[in-house]
Amino acid sequence: MTEGYIHSTESFGTVDGPGVRFVVFLQGCPMRCKYCHNPDTWEFLKTRPVSADEIIAEYEKNRAFYSNGGITVSGGEPMCQLSFVTELFSKAKKLGIHTCLDTSGAGFSYENEKSFRELIRHTDLVLLDIKHIDEDFHIELCGKSNKGTLEFAHFLDESDVPVWIRHVVVPGITDDRESLLALGRFIGKLKNVRALDVLPYHTLGVSKYHELGIPYPLDGVPLLSESDAAKARNFILQGIKETRA
Repeated sequence: MTEGYIHSTESFGTVDGPGVRFVVFLQGCPMRCKYCHNPDTWEFLKTRPVSADEIIAEYEKNRAFYSNGGITVSGGEPMCQLSFVTELFSKAKKLGIHTCLDTSGAGFSYENEKSFRELIRHTDLVLLDIKHIDEDFHIELCGKSNKGTLEFAHFLDESDVPVWIRHVVVPGITDDRESLLALGRFIGKLKNVRALDVLPYHTLGVSKYHELGIPYPLDGVPLLSESDAAKARNFILQGIKETRA
């Protein structure tokens, strides 16, 4: 039995995959995204370990409400606890529960391909967060390369695992036309993408930085309007169209 380190859970999530879902937020993340709204999930091994059976038992308490949903594992970065997520999803699938992985793809490597294949064997859907398509800008924004993210996207495509792409648009950082077009061209080469979520930058997590005594990296950056988010999405769609023309 593998135990996982859990930050928190949400009993009735509606934005982390299809339907109403039980969302498990794992503790620990190797990236330091400047717009992260959960800096309290960064540190590893900070919370008590929980078994997959305990998570399943919590889900079962409200199973009637999840008829069109399931379990989503998010983070932090869930793939940093690969064995635990694999065990949880394996047990969930045996009970007919829809499984969804919300990840940035951080930590993926073909060197550990066997383990990742075992994970996706029990995964119905992946929400893949692509922070920035350009590697240098990605390092500046998140402190890590995007190589694992992009390789994981191709891996999921080769394995025919359904994917929803997510992209946060931050004014002056991820909203330039060429980067959005390039992201669209990348997505356009993938055959398994079922949805595109373009999320406007917000500052809902700023209070957590203050509580933790951490400077907020994007202090002063304005919120992104819904109309500007729609424009950004159109640029991405244009890039997809160019690739598939």
